[in-house]
Amino acid sequence: MNLTEIRKLIKMVESSDIAELEISEGETSVRISRQSRIMPTGVTPQMMATSPMVAAPASVASETPVTSDETSEPDDTHLVKSPMVGTYYSASSPDAEPFIIEGQTVKKGETLCIIEAMKLMNEIESEYNGVVEKILVDNATPLEFGQAMFVIKPT
Repeated sequence: MNLTEIRKLIKMVESSDIAELEISEGETSVRISRQSRIMPTGVTPQMMATSPMVAAPASVASETPVTSDETSEPDDTHLVKSPMVGTYYSASSPDAEPFIIEGQTVKKGETLCIIEAMKLMNEIESEYNGVVEKILVDNATPLEFGQAMFVIKPT
């Protein structure tokens, strides 16, 4: 996918009601997400992107260090954020045990949850070894792109 095609996609998203678009060609993925120009309560200008449109490569699960602006957790923890819009499920079926619980040790590649998006079940895996400090979402609730789901302390 070249820059001209990406620009066309951005214009298409800008001229429609689409909030987010993800395109994959082979091993290349591009995600274009529209951000509101209205700043939500409690969000500082530094936390908002400077452009209303953001194009970035898609990832399995975005795990970033937690800062004092985001939560009161210690600096040595990471937030696992939703890589897509969808519905969060803590287990593989309603009668199954949850994949993880608070205080549990997880290993790299271990399934943390499932996010249902467009009738597809997407397993979200841990990117490193650690301990689940906190689960921030309830089972069967909707998720936004980039919404924090877990606080994990690396081991």
